[in-house]
Amino acid sequence: MKKIMNVLKSRLLIVVILIAIQLSILLLAIAFLNVYYVYFYALMEFLSIVLAINIVNKNTNPMFKLAWIIPMLIFPLFGGIFYLFLGRGALSNKIRAKLNEAHAESDGILPENEGIYEDLRAIDPRVARQSEYLRFTSKSPLYRNTQSEYLSPGDVFFKRLISELRKAEKFIFLEYFIIKKGYMWDTILDILKEKAANGVDVRIIYDDFGTIGSLERNYNKKLEEYGIKVCIFNPIKPSIDVHINYRDHRKICVIDGYIGFTGGINIADEYINKKDRFGYWMDSAIVIYGDAVNKLTIMFLQIWHFTTGIAPEYEDYLVNKPYPSDGYVQPFNDEPLDDYHVCELSHMNMINIATDYIYITTPYLIIDHEMQTALTLASDSGVDVRIITPHIPDKKLVHMTTRANYRPLIESGVKIYEYEPGFLHSKSIVVDDELGIVGTTNFDYRSFYLHFENGIWLYRTKSVQQIKDDYLKILDECKEITLEFCDKIPLPVRLLSSIIKLFSPLM
Repeated sequence: MKKIMNVLKSRLLIVVILIAIQLSILLLAIAFLNVYYVYFYALMEFLSIVLAINIVNKNTNPMFKLAWIIPMLIFPLFGGIFYLFLGRGALSNKIRAKLNEAHAESDGILPENEGIYEDLRAIDPRVARQSEYLRFTSKSPLYRNTQSEYLSPGDVFFKRLISELRKAEKFIFLEYFIIKKGYMWDTILDILKEKAANGVDVRIIYDDFGTIGSLERNYNKKLEEYGIKVCIFNPIKPSIDVHINYRDHRKICVIDGYIGFTGGINIADEYINKKDRFGYWMDSAIVIYGDAVNKLTIMFLQIWHFTTGIAPEYEDYLVNKPYPSDGYVQPFNDEPLDDYHVCELSHMNMINIATDYIYITTPYLIIDHEMQTALTLASDSGVDVRIITPHIPDKKLVHMTTRANYRPLIESGVKIYEYEPGFLHSKSIVVDDELGIVGTTNFDYRSFYLHFENGIWLYRTKSVQQIKDDYLKILDECKEITLEFCDKIPLPVRLLSSIIKLFSPLM
């Protein structure tokens, strides 16, 4: 009864009801116009054809195009109108101007070390090109003078995070998609309150959609009473609006400018297995120490600037505290407001140059034709390609879509495994004992095209071997998925999965 009452009083329910009312009004208006059915239908069909031609000519992913064109042409009365409301992906000039302003204030502020790229080119020109791609698209310098350590599972990350938070002297920046009350958040919040009271600059960014079911409205006001500065990313409005798609899916913690965390772990008890939701929750993160943390600092402050409209003094938060070099480290970010699909292409770059193996963990496997081609080409070329996904899903329809992507990969020799003890939320790729990425990106359309994401690109660091070792350990608790397994899935489920897969870019 308590859970039911909480749902009835939740802001999420109110938003859903208001959006449903708007949809109902829209449908009633269409039904009313059916009095003039012949003329109205002809108009809507013409509109759908015009929009379909427009979509075909757009420089977007072909799967996005199909996912909209098919319903528009089959249901011209509704498809065209819904596309105008939800599908265009167009953002106002005001929003783009705000992001451009944040970049104008901060891009180029980090010093470049040209010699580091020359050294990398001498080692491996193919790897150097990957780094140059991130440098160009994400304005992300390449770093040495940085240590990195892979942290898995969630409770290992949490212990390190708490330890480092307690040492903070100047500032703490937290940016998370999900913050949920419980043991994990309460422990962190106690430290943040103490640090803020002692003059430490404590700032938090959280996504409104990610926290809508876990934090009450105006929770930011409560945090501000403790001396903590807060901004809410893209507040949810009870309206049919394409902007609702763009979420801050990043997970960043920066402490005093020389300690930085990122990875798949949000702030909620299930991530550290203090709460059982979908069996054992397998997740991971990475911590870096040294010069490369400055890029994480800039990334946080850019979103702060973009969201609040207040330009911070970027230089005041940059720190020169180098650590002994441990390979090459390059933090990067991806934004849906430009034409660069940094996360997808940075992963694809690694896949394309692999010669020995590619090991991937992802909670969702909903990929486009280009990514499927890259994976199957690598496998067909003799590379050992392995992907681990969850066995116990957090979202059943999404899990069905993930499984719908298994067959063509398996047929090309890609090995697919499901983590049997529970839900695998880790997001990592490791290649040939040399390259790795740990970050916030799922192998799905939302992460590749719609979300603000981030990651850390690694080359010849100790953490690369740690990612591999952890992967092989997880593999011992996995079940390999075979074509026979795919064949045993009931026909109605397979048919439904195929339909869902077609519209997966809209999920």
